[in-house]
Amino acid sequence: MRTSAVRTPRSALLTAVLAAVITLGAIGAVFLLRPRPDAPADTVSEPAAGTEPPAVTCGGGPCRQLAAMTVGGTPVVLLTDAAGGSAQVRVGPEPGTVFDLSLAQLGARLDANSLTCIDGVAPTCLIRGDVGDDGTGAYGELLVRGGGVWRDPGKPYFADAGTLTLYDVTADGRPDVIVVRHDCPDAASGTPECQASPVLGEVYDVTGKSLGCTRKVTAPSDLRGWPAVRLTRADLRACP
Repeated sequence: MRTSAVRTPRSALLTAVLAAVITLGAIGAVFLLRPRPDAPADTVSEPAAGTEPPAVTCGGGPCRQLAAMTVGGTPVVLLTDAAGGSAQVRVGPEPGTVFDLSLAQLGARLDANSLTCIDGVAPTCLIRGDVGDDGTGAYGELLVRGGGVWRDPGKPYFADAGTLTLYDVTADGRPDVIVVRHDCPDAASGTPECQASPVLGEVYDVTGKSLGCTRKVTAPSDLRGWPAVRLTRADLRACP
């Protein structure tokens, strides 16, 4: 009886230890087997080893880089084919988002100075190319970032007086487009009479809405800041 009284507490202690071990094991198994949460939405997985993004081509052939800038931490690269008849803009690290441009099809000549970007509330890039033998005309196309997404508004701008720039005219943190043109009907643009007429600067916001025009001047060089025209809201009035 004395021996039995000594062993009973030891048996109870052993049983308690075994129960605790089993319980901890069960908890660990549940933790390991539970469903894992999805990765955060902004997490980008690395591409599988040995895979490469599809190659970007310009006009069916290899692209060459004409110009590059960084706006708001995002790289923007202007690409063309060897003949300059096809043009694209790549936004973001490769492979990025690629936009086809209509400028090359319109006959605009692109070079290393064709890309201009301005940061702000709505980061914006202007791609500009000259047209005409004397370079008195220019086409421009915009890329605008809004809501974290880059878009091409799809409206090319034309300046028959050769000056087309990007500047925050209204000082609201959003770039505007300044188009310098002759004061003559669109149908007469390019005629000797139109080229001899006074010029003015017309300002558009990034949606394509006209914000007003400057007074008429004899030549583009009479506008503030020419050749990189810099206008203010005070320079604008109703367009003729």
